[in-house]
Amino acid sequence: MTGQTGWIPETVDIGQPSTARMYDYILGGGHNLEADRLLVDKMLAAQPEMRRFAIMNRAFLRRVVLFLIESGIRQFLDLGSGIPTVGNVHEIAQQADPECRVVYVDYEPVAVAHSELVLEGNDRAVILQADITEPDIVLHAPQTRRTLDFREPIGILAITIGHHLSPQRDPVGVFARYRDAVTPGSYLAITHTTDDYATARTLAVRELARKGHIGVYPRNRAEVMALFGDFELVEPGLVTTSQWRPERPEDVAVNPEDDGFYAAVARKP
Repeated sequence: MTGQTGWIPETVDIGQPSTARMYDYILGGGHNLEADRLLVDKMLAAQPEMRRFAIMNRAFLRRVVLFLIESGIRQFLDLGSGIPTVGNVHEIAQQADPECRVVYVDYEPVAVAHSELVLEGNDRAVILQADITEPDIVLHAPQTRRTLDFREPIGILAITIGHHLSPQRDPVGVFARYRDAVTPGSYLAITHTTDDYATARTLAVRELARKGHIGVYPRNRAEVMALFGDFELVEPGLVTTSQWRPERPEDVAVNPEDDGFYAAVARKP
């Protein structure tokens, strides 16, 4: 199969689902495999709202990037960036200002390989293959240092990545290292799944993810807040994805469980 599909690196286990490729499939992308589609289809059968979760999460990312541009940010560090699809960070940011610079970070080989193709010829956006739980490697990689100026504010994006970090990997410490690395005036944006609004359908999906060897570690409101440290939340604070500065009133979820993720943006004082 890899010989017929050039975007799949030879090292990829095509029988093991990947969160990056599963997200790509939910959003209608074309860079996913049968194992990803089978697991996502089971999850959608158990919880059809999952598709809305992904769409609202993607819409939040767009609003955040534009908000950061309006706030003077011109460089971004996107942690766990996944497979580039339409409306990715560099497209949104560079359309607003061609001088914007982006470092994408992901460990998944397909996400990295496809990112390299998408970013070819773009000297202001790069992909770094690295584990985000190793901040020193990410922060001091040549690609990172060549692209980002840590003397100036940076927008750190951690969209749907925190809940894939187990407690043993010390997510609070990992996020603290990234926060410490950036200058005052920088921002941190997070979306994170939670059991605060969990339903029986949510728990069924979690069990499917576990059986598919996809680690998901939901956190409550206080635990998500801890990831922001002493950064100051911008209005409207920690809410769900569609409730964060919506563009249209009809997009806002009536019930928090219809979004599935906490979302917030905070500024380093």
